[in-house]
Formats: sequence, structure tokens, C-alpha cells
Amino acid sequence: MTISFSQFPGRHERHHRRKLDNPLFADHAEAHNDERLLEMQRLDHEELLGFIDALRNTVQRAVDLKPNEESDVILALKEQLDRLYEQSAGLADDQSGNQRAIRDLLAVIMRNVERGAAGDPQALDELEQEHAAREVHFALLEQPLVADLLHPESTIGPGELAPSLLSESEPALAATLQLFDLTQLNALYADAERCLADCVDPPPAAGERLQQIASQISRLKDLQAMN
Repeated sequence: MTISFSQFPGRHERHHRRKLDNPLFADHAEAHNDERLLEMQRLDHEELLGFIDALRNTVQRAVDLKPNEESDVILALKEQLDRLYEQSAGLADDQSGNQRAIRDLLAVIMRNVERGAAGDPQALDELEQEHAAREVHFALLEQPLVADLLHPESTIGPGELAPSLLSESEPALAATLQLFDLTQLNALYADAERCLADCVDPPPAAGERLQQIASQISRLKDLQAMN
């Protein structure tokens, strides 16, 4: 193997590496292959270039906002920034600078929205809830697997969710499990249990990840009973 892994891989290379010689993926596992790795890196690079163009265009839209811009224009810009932040979490290279820029723009836009809602306690409360939800979402995106799963064209194909989760670290799985409701988790546990049972030589930590899924199911059941 002569092609080096990226220091900050994008979602295509990341999933390729997730599947490398991984017995949990069974027939979907991949072997070390320079051409395959190079193709994944190429796809990640193209996606990065598209993101940079979209971010530049969005920043320019923010700069061009009129002092008394229509609320629907401002809200559309805010939604685009939210989407760009989510996309950035799955990209190659260090995206911390771009993410800071997006956060700064969002803060400016939200201050304008809050000024427009001044005097309306209900609207201000809803904006505060939205801010809290955004912070939780952004925190989850610190785990690349979350971004990989949320992408509209996820690299994690049918039948690959269970082995992907069983291959993750404890913090990554803890964040990812928050994406699923109780019904989905029950189905996921069954798939993960079957995946582990069918694996001839599972990774040592896979059983711990299965138990982690079971613990999350138990927590959600307790919360459901309390409500």
C-alpha cells in the first residue's frame, strides 16, 4: 500500500476505512487497495470544493443583506447556514475555521431575528429553544459518524448501519444513538445482535457496543414509563 490515509478524512474515505478488514461487515468488508482509497479521497476532495463554493456564496448573501431585509430571506439564509455546518462535519480537512465562521454568521443573524421579536415573549422563548436545540445538534456533529448518517446521500448503505455502530468508540456510539427513537433502537439492537452472532471473529469491543445499545433502550423505556 503506497497511498497514505488522510489526517482528516472525509466521509467517503472514513467509511472505506471503517470497513477495512472488518469482519462485522461480512461480505461488505473491504481490503486495502490503493485505487479504492484514491477514489474515496477524490470524492471527498470534490465534495470539499463544492462546500467551499456554497459557503462563499452564502457569506456573500449575508454581506448583501439590506438593513431592513424581509424575514423570509433572513430565515432562508439561517437554514442554509445550518445545513452548511452539518455538511462541514463530514468533510475532509480541518473544518474548525469554517465552522467558527458559520457560527459567527448565525449569531449575527439570530441577533437580528431577536430584535425583530422584541416585545413578543412567546417568540423569544421559541428562539431560545431553537438556539438550545442547535447547540445540542452541533455537539452531536462532533462525532463524524453522526454527520455520515445525517448526510442526504449517506455512504453507510443498507445493512451497514449495525456493523458501523458496533465498530465505533463508546463516545461516538453514545452520540449516534441519540438520533434514534425507541422503536428504531429495538430494530437496530436486533440487527446488531444478529450481526455479532454471525461474525466469526468479532472485534473485542463489539460486545460492549451491543450492550451500550441495550442500555440506551432501557433508559428510553424508563423515560417513557415516567411520562
